[in-house]
Amino acid sequence: MGSHLFWEQWLLPVGISFYTFQSVSYVVDVYQGELQPERKFSSYLLFLSFFPQLVAGPIVTAKSFLPQIRRPLFFSRIPFLFAISLLLLGLFKKMVLADHLAEVSDLVFGHPTEMSTRSLWIGMFAYSLQIYCDFSGYTDIAQGSALLFGFRLPENFRMPYLSCGFSEFWTRWHISLSQWLRKYLYFPLGGNRMGSVFTYRNLIIVMAIGGLWHGASWNFVFWGLGHGFILVIERLTKDKFSFFPSPNWKPVKVLGTFLFVTLLWVFFRSANLEDSLCYLQGLFLKKEGFLIPYSLEMKFVYCFFIIGIGHMIGFFIFKENKHLLAFFEKHQNSLGKLAFFAFLAVVSLIVTVLYSAESKPFVYFVF
Repeated sequence: MGSHLFWEQWLLPVGISFYTFQSVSYVVDVYQGELQPERKFSSYLLFLSFFPQLVAGPIVTAKSFLPQIRRPLFFSRIPFLFAISLLLLGLFKKMVLADHLAEVSDLVFGHPTEMSTRSLWIGMFAYSLQIYCDFSGYTDIAQGSALLFGFRLPENFRMPYLSCGFSEFWTRWHISLSQWLRKYLYFPLGGNRMGSVFTYRNLIIVMAIGGLWHGASWNFVFWGLGHGFILVIERLTKDKFSFFPSPNWKPVKVLGTFLFVTLLWVFFRSANLEDSLCYLQGLFLKKEGFLIPYSLEMKFVYCFFIIGIGHMIGFFIFKENKHLLAFFEKHQNSLGKLAFFAFLAVVSLIVTVLYSAESKPFVYFVF
């Protein structure tokens, strides 16, 4: 019995789902002639075992990473300010926002049958914000760490909760996964080259497999199928609503997309399919039950407010300057600006430590 538990709980390789996808990218790209075979086994091992992104992404393809090993970034070219900014931002997202939100979502999702409808709605939105801050926070830390070593990892998040539909959502959320699924699964299945029916079939298959990639559970399959069917519905109806004035309807589309994405997170977070269905029933059939403590509710409100402000700032920054890395590279040699940045960095780190919650493991460490 003890031996069985050892093999089941301890011997599973760390980050197996991520480096499996990376290995597949290497084999396929070499086979298709898009990449020359790597002659140095040590370089291939570095590609597979590069630790900053190994456990929770982003998924790095051989085509983007191996050339960086052959042409390393010189020390003087490393954008240190940008790297440190990413590290601090990732720490704040994880330690202050995600871990505080986890206190709310863990309580609610741990006892869905006992919670009131109000608590269920708060818990659902708390998890939606938690998984974003947690996962994007890890990505920020991974990107910042990799930059300090002279490697650039691909972008993985682009304010996904500002999406105007599920198609746009998957160009903003876990970008490296959606691009991998598109290139190595959707296109080999035929993509959209075989007519509408096969396109819809391929979308559903790809999203179902994308869900199953997260774990061998019906919850993940239903989560993936939900995204797949909504993507199909969007394709079926994209020309039916063209008479709506786009500028006026964009906020409605953003809110609608955020709501449906959040509802599907219920399948992602719940322990099993029965709990998921029970949770969804409690959302739409009003019931009395346990109310989460006022202190936890206020934590959710504060985090929601901070994330909202952050999205507004991010929206205007990227609207004016789409290449934030170029901005940092331009100003990192200025002594005055460097001193000001150092002051902000110290203050940010102090704030993060003072307001951090009890440490929780990263959500994606289990995949």
